Amino acid sequence: MQRIGLYPGTFDPITLGHIDIIRRASALVDKLVIGVAINRDKGPLFSLEERVAMIEAECAKLSEQTGTEIVVHPFENLLIDCANDVGAQIIVRGLRAVADFEYEYQMVGMNRVLDSSIETVFLMAEARHQAIASKLVKEIARLDGDVSSFVTPLVFDELRKRLGKS
Repeated sequence: MQRIGLYPGTFDPITLGHIDIIRRASALVDKLVIGVAINRDKGPLFSLEERVAMIEAECAKLSEQTGTEIVVHPFENLLIDCANDVGAQIIVRGLRAVADFEYEYQMVGMNRVLDSSIETVFLMAEARHQAIASKLVKEIARLDGDVSSFVTPLVFDELRKRLGKS
């Protein structure tokens, strides 16, 4: 049986922290689905199509390196329903700090009630990526700060274009 994992998020934009979790999650599954949340309440900087394109570009490289099939799947329904839609047995969540764990712990409890057959696996961000949050990356970029150590060159260029900094 193929082990399928789902790594959900808004990825607005995808950061080196996300890529680190994707790389490490790839070692745990045969197929990794990157679930791109359509969350209109968050008011993303990038459109769904732009986020998907950036993730696909970055994950193509990772898939070649790891040998794991990585696909991108936008979703707007419950996370647990998305997991069922893609056949995932595992939901992968990245943790940066204790505050992340508190929120994620509640989510796991709710998801277990909705479908106890799907496990959640937490991966701690590498120390050098623990401070990286998409929200902070966007704020730093808006204020003309250098975010090149938080994102790939592709995402860096897209941020600069979007913010009229090129």
